Amino acid sequence: MVKFIKKLKILFLIIFSIFCLQSYAEEKVDNNIVFLGQQNAPVKIKVFSSLTCPHCANFHIEVISKLKKMYINSGKVQLIFVDFPLDLASFNASKLLHCLDEKKQITYLDTLYEKQSEWTVGTNINEINDNLKGVVKKLGINSNQFDKCINNEILEDKILNGRIYGQKKYSINSTPTVIINEEKLKGPNSFENIKKEIEKLI
Repeated sequence: MVKFIKKLKILFLIIFSIFCLQSYAEEKVDNNIVFLGQQNAPVKIKVFSSLTCPHCANFHIEVISKLKKMYINSGKVQLIFVDFPLDLASFNASKLLHCLDEKKQITYLDTLYEKQSEWTVGTNINEINDNLKGVVKKLGINSNQFDKCINNEILEDKILNGRIYGQKKYSINSTPTVIINEEKLKGPNSFENIKKEIEKLI
């Protein structure tokens, strides 16, 4: 119960005090990076998202799949996933992402977004955590590893610092937020709009 209250306080501080915090070094954002595509791709797209956000799920399922087929697989675009948790459930889900083997991280993201309406159901955070346990168990994380990951304060700090950094640098006020070659996407987060910006850069 004490740890649960502590996490709630952390999220409260993020949401209501973010503009009062000092900036953080950029290297903190780049730790444990999760990405699709080649490092030398001419176009780099950062997607700031929350794993409990319905709009993020739709973007991941509908838009990213098209980007992968047309631009990522061909080496033109590298897609970088950046954690921007909006609640405790998404915060825990983000921590688990970084505890997984790199080869299983994208599968985890695909699963969470595709089954978002299932694992986010619960009357409290413990029930939602139990749902997450079922997801990551299939990906190689047992109950003990799950608890260790959820309570990893170093990982918590990295995710929260990355969220703060993203907020300060890109003025993020909703998820998903798309950044293309360090410029915030203007207009809708549609495939057509993103495609238009990519074509300008390749």
